[in-house]
Amino acid sequence: MSRQAFSRRPLAPSRPSLIAAVALCTAWAPAALAQESQTKDGSQWTLGIGAVVLDKPYRDFDREVLPLPLLSYESEWISASVPTFDVKLHSTDSLSFRLRARWSGDGYEAKDAPVLSGMDERESSLWAGGAVTWKTDFANLSGEVLADTMGNSKGTRAKLQIDRRFATGKFGFTPRLAAEWVDDEYVDYYYGVRRSEARAGRAFYEGKATTNMQFGLRMDYSPSRHHSLFVDLGATRFGGSVKDSPLVDKSTGTSLALGYVYRF
Repeated sequence: MSRQAFSRRPLAPSRPSLIAAVALCTAWAPAALAQESQTKDGSQWTLGIGAVVLDKPYRDFDREVLPLPLLSYESEWISASVPTFDVKLHSTDSLSFRLRARWSGDGYEAKDAPVLSGMDERESSLWAGGAVTWKTDFANLSGEVLADTMGNSKGTRAKLQIDRRFATGKFGFTPRLAAEWVDDEYVDYYYGVRRSEARAGRAFYEGKATTNMQFGLRMDYSPSRHHSLFVDLGATRFGGSVKDSPLVDKSTGTSLALGYVYRF
């Protein structure tokens, strides 16, 4: 990245960027906190801190390094890790049906990139719906269907993910693959251009439903039962209607996170 690119960015990260950094916790936090110790009542607590290199697909959006808070709680009926909150409707050792609420940092401000100048702010939202997790001998499978409860995008999203942790001594390696479908309301809100926002070099654009593919690898090291360090590499291959947006100049977005967690 050039010196000029860094000079365009404000010293303080924008509010949507901070929200996005917290929202990204869900990509790696639960598995990074695997093998938690339990309290006498069966609940599990973990606390940690990290950092994430955040990249969005918008044109001329420079990467930002942001703090990453890590907090999780697990009990018979509750599973929570910033920024996701699950209520377990029915759970066994291998299968769990849940009600889910998640704060997602998809929004932006006009100052976040030159191409967004003159655009109305797009707000982040609280998404809610249903989720299921299934642990098999081969891999962990999960799925969710969520809707925008705040009505900012009025959108719906659905995600399927498969991951598996391979352990060797004190080290663990967890590859993951996911597909996330987002409807036309979501794409139009976050990647569309309204007629009032169109100008030279930024044409009017209506988003359509698409599917984004997500890939990742998390590496963790646990020197003892209570302590764990992790590094997470992720990439998202954006669907056609996102890549076609005049706001976007990347077909793939990447992320890098690292952190430390303590298991109580």
